[in-house]
Amino acid sequence: MVKLGRTIKLRLYPDTNQAEQFLAMSQEYQRLANIVSQWIFDHDFQLSWLKINHHLYKIFRQRSELNSQMIQSVFRTVSARYKTVREQMRQHSYRYKNEEDKWVQVPRDLTWLVKPIRFRRPQADLVRQSNYSFVDGMRQISITTLGKRTKLNFTGRGFEKYFTDDWKLGTAKLVHNQGKWFLHIGITKEVSDFDTKDNPQIAGIDRGLRFLATTFDTEGKTLFFDGQKILRRRKKFLEIRRQLQSKGTKSAKKRLKQLAQRENRWMTDVNHRLAKTLVTAYGSHTLFVLEDLTHVTFNTDDLPKSLRNSHRSWSFFQLETFLTYKAQAIQSTVVKVSPAFTSQRCPRCGLVEKTNRHHDTHEYWCQQCQYRCNDDRLGAMNIEMLGQKWLSGVKHPKIEKLTTAG
Repeated sequence: MVKLGRTIKLRLYPDTNQAEQFLAMSQEYQRLANIVSQWIFDHDFQLSWLKINHHLYKIFRQRSELNSQMIQSVFRTVSARYKTVREQMRQHSYRYKNEEDKWVQVPRDLTWLVKPIRFRRPQADLVRQSNYSFVDGMRQISITTLGKRTKLNFTGRGFEKYFTDDWKLGTAKLVHNQGKWFLHIGITKEVSDFDTKDNPQIAGIDRGLRFLATTFDTEGKTLFFDGQKILRRRKKFLEIRRQLQSKGTKSAKKRLKQLAQRENRWMTDVNHRLAKTLVTAYGSHTLFVLEDLTHVTFNTDDLPKSLRNSHRSWSFFQLETFLTYKAQAIQSTVVKVSPAFTSQRCPRCGLVEKTNRHHDTHEYWCQQCQYRCNDDRLGAMNIEMLGQKWLSGVKHPKIEKLTTAG
């Protein structure tokens, strides 16, 4: 069994008094979180919940209006934030050349932080039943504030399907955004894991700029997902961004921030829809095989000059994440393979030759066996072949399981 994770977002409708209570509570939560963060920083990044609780719990109970459960929630929230930062540092280690002119990788940890993590926005993490619960037949929600609980209406359009016995509600985050209040609730569900004995189909996925994705499956079928419209829209965002940056005014900077948020929302939607299309097209019991595109730069010679910088901000990792958790929900899985030579290897005779790929005509032509095909399709074919090796249990240095969970 594997545990799926999702987040449902509820819109809350507090009256003026309730909104003031929410703001006061979230500001107090923020204040205590920053105190705990400073304590962790001053005590050599001590992340033990028991030790934090031992040193700060009584002080907070005496000086804060937050109840016992909320104070415990503050400890868990801050500790979890530091653990997340530590994991991110470990994953994004840096390299340097030593005296022998060899690249050495140095793992990062929390000791690299020169100042404590700051909680800059009012917030509050709420434990189910203790700090929030649904009442009146799921028509209202009851939420803890400073000293008391309050009931209010909510809407969760599109999330009704998650209010079933299959999904378990977890900790929720109270969020204030542009004058509106939301409750983001983490939910989990156990489903059957991917089983290699179910004779799964394999879909190799080659990602790029000209085509968002090109897939090649076990049955020899190929799908192309055009990326030209995406590139053109990114070009428009880039042009607007340059115009605003050249102005440099306060209002221009504000618009730049709004533009960045708008572009991120749009790209997130693109990746969501692409991931959904892929899992819908191939269904359950599918092995999706992706290239590990970390530190990979795409060839943009065949693109207009105005579009050649698009690869620098392309959100490939986000697509991996979306595809992974959507695949888990239908008993499928995702593996990553090294991109080395996937665009240069002939799938028929195995010859690896860089000059066999012709970027100007988007064609691969093997000079040894004369095999010809579209170069994006060739990449997907080689990726699918590496998926076959993984499925058959063959140990291969270019294959690794993708551990990103949804």
